[in-house]
Amino acid sequence: MHKGRLEAFSDGVIAIIITIMVLELKVPDHFNLHDLQPLSWKFISYALSFIYVGIYWNNHHHTFQAVHSINGRVLWANLHLLFWLSLIPFVTNWMGDSHFSKWPIITYGAMLIMCASAYTIMIITLVRHHGENSVLAKAIGNDFKGKISLAIYATAIVLAFFCPWVSFGLYVVVACIWFIPDRRIENRLVSETKPD
Repeated sequence: MHKGRLEAFSDGVIAIIITIMVLELKVPDHFNLHDLQPLSWKFISYALSFIYVGIYWNNHHHTFQAVHSINGRVLWANLHLLFWLSLIPFVTNWMGDSHFSKWPIITYGAMLIMCASAYTIMIITLVRHHGENSVLAKAIGNDFKGKISLAIYATAIVLAFFCPWVSFGLYVVVACIWFIPDRRIENRLVSETKPD
């Protein structure tokens, strides 16, 4: 199967996710700068989630540049990823409304683990479809960044029981790790197309 419809559908869902998140930032009733103060918690929560959604969109785009076709399993793996990404607006809003309380921070971390796991499943499904010698398989390698991210998320969830702000800081750390675009796929695509 061609990958174009999957990419277009995924782009649309991700755009809707971002739109839903920004709609949760309600305009204040009054028109002074200090009226924005109550929104600060929600804005911080929104900014972090926007970065995460952007990271997933960026990596999704790069991943599908390295594959030529998809199958039914890839479609379902992609839908699984989109399901977890679609929960980001809910946990973002809850975390901002709660002023970063323990349970919303824990739930946010659980959602990040599920998104990361779903992305990993999608990658594994794509590698199985294209083979261990494919450009994607070579580019991903042992996926150290993915594994360390999952470990940090799990640590952050445990720490949230004692100090939610430390957990939030760890979520920011993982976003920083991934903020610089992952060049593994781009570099592999360039090396594969160079003449011998």
